Amino acid sequence: MFTIDDLADRLGGYLPKDEIQQVRRAFYYAEQAHDGQRRRSGEPYVTHPLAVANILANMHMDHQSLMAAMLHDVIEDTGIAKKALARQFGEPVAELVDGVSKLTQITFEDKAVAQAENFQKMVLAMSRDIRVIIVKLADRLHNMRTLGALRPEKKRRIARETLEIYARIASRLGINTIRVELEDLSFQALYPMRAERIKRAVSSARGHRRSTIRQLQTSLQKSLDDEGLTGTVIGRQKHLLSIYRKMRDQRKSFAEIMDVFGFRIITEDVDSCYRILGVVHNLYKPVPGRFKDYIAIPKANGYQSLHTTLFGRGGMPIEVQIRTREMEALANNGVAAHWLYKAGQTDHPIAQGSHARARAWVKGLLEMQRHAGDSLEFIEHVKNDLFPDDIYVFTPKGDIMELPQGATVIDFAYSVHTDIGNSCIACRIDRHLAPLSTRLESGQTLEIITAPGARPNLAWLNFVITAKARSAIRHALKHQQQTEAVQLGRRLLNKALAQFETSLEELPEGVLERLLAEHSLKSEAPLLESIGLGTRVAHVVARRLVGLLQGESGVPAGQPTAPHQPIMISGAEGMVIKFARCCRPLPGDPVLGHLSVGKGIVVHRAECRNLGDLRDDPDKLFALEWSPDIDEDFPAALRLEMESRRGLVAELAALITDAGANIERIDIEERDARLSIVNLILSVRNRVHLARIIKRLRNLSHVGRITRLGN
Repeated sequence: MFTIDDLADRLGGYLPKDEIQQVRRAFYYAEQAHDGQRRRSGEPYVTHPLAVANILANMHMDHQSLMAAMLHDVIEDTGIAKKALARQFGEPVAELVDGVSKLTQITFEDKAVAQAENFQKMVLAMSRDIRVIIVKLADRLHNMRTLGALRPEKKRRIARETLEIYARIASRLGINTIRVELEDLSFQALYPMRAERIKRAVSSARGHRRSTIRQLQTSLQKSLDDEGLTGTVIGRQKHLLSIYRKMRDQRKSFAEIMDVFGFRIITEDVDSCYRILGVVHNLYKPVPGRFKDYIAIPKANGYQSLHTTLFGRGGMPIEVQIRTREMEALANNGVAAHWLYKAGQTDHPIAQGSHARARAWVKGLLEMQRHAGDSLEFIEHVKNDLFPDDIYVFTPKGDIMELPQGATVIDFAYSVHTDIGNSCIACRIDRHLAPLSTRLESGQTLEIITAPGARPNLAWLNFVITAKARSAIRHALKHQQQTEAVQLGRRLLNKALAQFETSLEELPEGVLERLLAEHSLKSEAPLLESIGLGTRVAHVVARRLVGLLQGESGVPAGQPTAPHQPIMISGAEGMVIKFARCCRPLPGDPVLGHLSVGKGIVVHRAECRNLGDLRDDPDKLFALEWSPDIDEDFPAALRLEMESRRGLVAELAALITDAGANIERIDIEERDARLSIVNLILSVRNRVHLARIIKRLRNLSHVGRITRLGN
């Protein structure tokens, strides 16, 4: 059984005696705090924090992290407060313990919400000290190693959460040793039979491949020695989940996956990496398109290496990774390399770079968290953002930007800066104008064109893939809708107050303040927003304001005197003015507005049958008037009965384009050999413009009945 003395012996290799003594003191404190508590396996509870500390010792973590590992369940599982820990072990250790705690004393109705809320709190703790997540990963790793005592359904839940969140975080932070073990343990818990079969097959295949691996290893090592290059060739093992995913995703058999031989060559410096690459390419022919240089352009988590695939004897594929010892340490320990090198090499560039990248990632998480609507939306953003396949593009100044595979121009704009994304209107890719939805490829140079006052488009959410872009767009649209709702609410309330011969601006300050106090509102903005979104009726609010103005508690005695004045619309109001698709109103049509809860005003043609009973409710249906300055196109729908003939679509397109309109959609239904029904959706300026187009269509000899669609 592993003891605190065993741990102290291991720590003696890299920590001074006084720091080891502090770790011992934390262990004894935890042992006393957890006295009488046992794990599901029956072991004393303190064996868990001791094992977590041992995992961190393998990564050469500092003494404060080790102390936090010893104490990480004290706040949660015992009556000891954070302040008591701070007095005993210092504020940094107490903060670490607080960040790592699972916070299970907070209860939620939904387990998914609870997990998401806890993860949000962990992100906040990470922003203060990145060591929080390293201790948390070690805690999760030991819990996964000891899943055996739990019920099957709980095993699966924990394994799924580990695979979706913690293994991805370990990957994103470059802690490969923890990631691989978390993935394999999760795989074994979720699919025990599949894992066992693959495990047995791997064991059997390794026995058969041993001599081939030895020959290849000897051949590679000899070629390095002949060129006088220092390098160690080692075989690379595939782990269980990696084999399973390749079999599933690439639809390959186990034999095909295991036919690929993997080797890693560890050398002393970057120059030697490239020289070794030349040697192995001379020994075996490289597979075209399979070379990747992660030394010149590291991955997001700081990973650096040269990757190449070779044709071995008989076409046998050989995958080779070439890296320095420092790169190997970073690949295994990631952000923890910051502490691995800290003893004596505090400014080591590899470790410092990894730590800086981790801090930048956490900063990005915080920005996403601010923009996310709720904790579940935030955790979905994080899942989508964690360690995707990457592409590399360039800014006009030559800076490299890293984006996930499938990223678009909009994703790039938001990765530069949120303000750039929000005001983006166009883009040049390699000096040529390109649509904002264009999917990017590695090596492209992008220039974003912005405009003051430009705003994000709701349609962008259909093609962006990065979490930062998605959350920033949603945040901007929500803010945009709030602003527009307040403006519309002001117009609606002033229209209602005009019937009582007053306005918001003319009301004494105390009247509005009394109304806000009645509804527990701090300012007029939420009141106006709720009117604009239809959750409050402007007429009711106006009557109450007038009642307060007259010093009454109820409805004023006087009746409205001013006639109903139509609200002017220009078509450019944004997200709180919507045009009904049932009747597709155009400038020039008599129109009415229907106040829809949560949406604002929906504009209908006055004769639209869908208005139904609303015609008798003046609080929800009111007159609208088109602004004379409208400069927009609107959709209109037509139905044509025509003789079937060749070139029909081309003829219609030419006529409509010549009339200054665009065809948005065309559907043709052949009734018989002679008759076709054509449904068109056109973009037109107004009712007069549509009438001119209909007149031109009637002049065609083979066109019969023309109907404008919309009830």
